[in-house]
Amino acid sequence: MAVSITLVARLAASAADARRGVVRLHPEVFDALGLRSWDAVTLTGTRVTTVLAAPGDGPPGQATLDDVTLSNCGLTDGASVVVAPAEVAPARSVRLTGSRLARAALTPEVVRQALVGKVLTRGDAVSLLPQDIAPGRNAADARRLVAGALGPSWTTELLTVADVDPPGAVAVRPSTVVGWEGGPATGQAATPPPTANSSAPRPAPAPAEDVLPVEELIGNTDQARRLVEWLELTFDRPELLERLGGSARLGVAIVGPEGVGKRALVHSVAAAVDARVVELVAPGVAALEAGVASQRVHEIVGAARSAALAGTRTILLVTDVDALLPAEPVPLSTVVLDALRGAITTPKLALVVTTSAPERIDPRLRAPDLVDRELGLALPDLRTRTELLRRLLAEVPLAGDVDLKAIAERAPGFVVADLVAVRRESAVIAALRHNGDDDPVITQQDLLDAVGAVRPISMSSSETLQTGGVTLDQVGDMVETKQALTEAVLWPLQYPDSFARLGVEAPRGVLVYGPPGCGKTFLLRALAGTGQLNVIAVKGAELLDKYVGESERAVRELFRRARDAAPALVFLDEVDALAPRRGQSTDSGVADRVVAALLTELDGTEPLRDVVVVGATNRPELIDPALLRPGRLERLVYVPPPDAAARTEILKAAGRNIPFAPEVDLVALGAELEGYSAADCAAVLREAALAAMRESLDAAHVTNAHIAAARKVVPPSLDPVQLAELEAYAKRRAER
Repeated sequence: MAVSITLVARLAASAADARRGVVRLHPEVFDALGLRSWDAVTLTGTRVTTVLAAPGDGPPGQATLDDVTLSNCGLTDGASVVVAPAEVAPARSVRLTGSRLARAALTPEVVRQALVGKVLTRGDAVSLLPQDIAPGRNAADARRLVAGALGPSWTTELLTVADVDPPGAVAVRPSTVVGWEGGPATGQAATPPPTANSSAPRPAPAPAEDVLPVEELIGNTDQARRLVEWLELTFDRPELLERLGGSARLGVAIVGPEGVGKRALVHSVAAAVDARVVELVAPGVAALEAGVASQRVHEIVGAARSAALAGTRTILLVTDVDALLPAEPVPLSTVVLDALRGAITTPKLALVVTTSAPERIDPRLRAPDLVDRELGLALPDLRTRTELLRRLLAEVPLAGDVDLKAIAERAPGFVVADLVAVRRESAVIAALRHNGDDDPVITQQDLLDAVGAVRPISMSSSETLQTGGVTLDQVGDMVETKQALTEAVLWPLQYPDSFARLGVEAPRGVLVYGPPGCGKTFLLRALAGTGQLNVIAVKGAELLDKYVGESERAVRELFRRARDAAPALVFLDEVDALAPRRGQSTDSGVADRVVAALLTELDGTEPLRDVVVVGATNRPELIDPALLRPGRLERLVYVPPPDAAARTEILKAAGRNIPFAPEVDLVALGAELEGYSAADCAAVLREAALAAMRESLDAAHVTNAHIAAARKVVPPSLDPVQLAELEAYAKRRAER
C-alpha cells in the first residue's frame, strides 16, 4: 500500500512559485514518503491532482501550494490535503480548452513550450507560466513567445486540461502532441495560414476596444505626442519633408521594458491620427516553419500595403521584432527585411516596431532606409505607479483605508501589465475571503498580498534572490555592518533627493567580504527585504562563457535587466571568480574582457540610475583593484565571524522549530562554539536533530547528548589563517 501523509495546505507567498504547479514540502516529509526533489506527488482534497514536489522551509506538517494547485485540489488555505508519491507517464498527447484570445493567439507549438516539464491531470487548470524554478530549466524562449502572442495578460491566463493520453497523470515532454479541444492535436495551428492564392480574408485591423486617448497614457504621454507629430508629417505633409531635404518614409522603434505599454501606445496614437493598424506578432510567426513563416510575413505586409495604396493611413506594427530579426541572422531575416523595405516606401504607410531588447535586433533593421528613429518608454516611477493604480482601481470597490501610494511603494519595477495582474490577484484574494454576508471590498492587505504574489515581468527571466520575508531587524548583532549596508545600499535608492540636495552622487557599489559561512548572502536577503527592492542575484562564474563575446554580452544583459527593474540591487556572489586581477589569467583573455565590461557598466557612458551593485567574496585580495576604486565597488563592508552573542542569536533562529529538551541551554552552547561560522551553528542543530532520529524515528526532543554527538560530526570550519588574512585586509582598508 502506498505511503501517504495528511498535511495542512497553505497558499504559497512566494511570487516565484505562483501558478507553477509545485508543492513545497519539508525535508522530513520527503524522507517519510521516500521522495527526491522534483518527484511527482498526488494531492487529494475534494478532488485529486498531481504536481511536482520541491523542498520548502515551512514546518513539517505543512504543504505549501501555489494558487492554481490549491484550486485544482478543491481546497482553501488551511484545509487538509493528503500527499502521496505518484507515478507519472510521458504524455503522448494533451488536449486543452481556453479563452477565445488564447485559442486565437497561441499556436500549439507555443503552448507546448510553455507546458514542458509540468505534470497534468485531466480537469486541471494550468497556467502558461513555464515551469522554470526546477534546476536546469531555462524557459526564456517560452516566456518570450507566450508574452508576445498574448500581451500583458499572459501571466494570468489559465487553460483547462480537457484530455490526456495515456489516462492519468502525465508529464509534458518536447515530443508531446498538443492541440485545442475540438481541433486536430497535431502540434500545428488548428487553422492554417492563408496561402498566396487563398480566398481567405486579409488580416483585419486590430480592434479598437479599450484604446485610450493619448492624453490618458499615464507616463507615456510625451512619447505618444511625438509619435503623433511624426505620423502627421509623414501622412499629411510629405512634400514639405522632401522640399527640406528629408524623406517621407517613417520607421520607428519603440523600446522599453516588457509590459510597459508599447503596443497600447501605438494603438492610441493610431486612433489619434485616424490610421489603421495592421499587426505582425513576431514571436508567433517566428515559431512557424520557415516556409509558412515567410508566407505569413508576405500576407500581413501585403495587407498593410494594400490598405495604404487604397488611401487609408496605415501603420504596420511589428511587435517584439527581435524574435523575427535576431542579432544573429537566420535565413528568414533577409525575407523579412526585404518585405519591410518594400512596405516602408509605400505612401500613407509607416513602420513601427517594438522591442524590449534592442541589443538583440539584427543591426540591418536600424539602417537609414528602414527604422532610423527611436522612442524610449521608461519604467514607471512611484508617481506614475500611483496614478496607474488609481486608474486601474477606479471602478473597484475599495475599503476606506486603502493607500495607493503605499501599494505603489511596495511595487518597484512593476509595469502596467504587472499592476493589472495585481488588480486581478487582489480580486481573487478578496473573493476567497468574502463570506457572502457583506458587500465585497478589496482591502489594503489584499493589495499588499497581491503585490507579493505577482512577479514583475522585468524579473521574469532573472535569477531573483528570495528574501523569505527576512529584514535587517531580524539579523542579530552586527550593528555596524547593518548600518554600513543601509547607508551604502538603501539610502541611495530611498533618498535620492537628499543626495541631490547635498550635491553628491550616491555610491554605485559595495563589496561585502568576510569568512565563508558568516552570513554575507543572508545579510543581502535581509537588506532586500527591508528595502522592498528587486534583486538580481548572479554567481560570478555563471556569466563566464567559452565563446568569444558571450561573457561580455551576459554582463551587458545583466545590467540592462537591472535598469529595467529599477530600483534594483545586483548581487554578484563570488565576485572574485568574475573579476580577478587582469593579466594573470590563462583563459585567452576572457576574464580581462569581463572585467572591462563590468567597469564600463559601472561608470560608462550610460549611467546607472536607481541601481546598486553589491559584490560578495571571501577573497577580496583576488579582485581587480580597478573594480574597488571610487565610482565602482567603492564601499567595502567587512562581515566578521559571529561572536558568542551572535552565535546565540543564530542558534535561536535556526532552532525555532526544533523541540529541545529542557536541559538544552542555547546561550551556553553559543559561548562554547568558538570558531564556528553561522552556517556551522545551523549545521550543528540540523545534525543533532538527525542524531535524535537515528536513535528513534519517534523521538520527541533533541537533547544535550544529541548536540554533543553533532559537534563531533560538524567541526568548526573557520580557517584561522584565512581569518587572520581577512582581518589584516580589513585593517589595511580602514587605515587608508
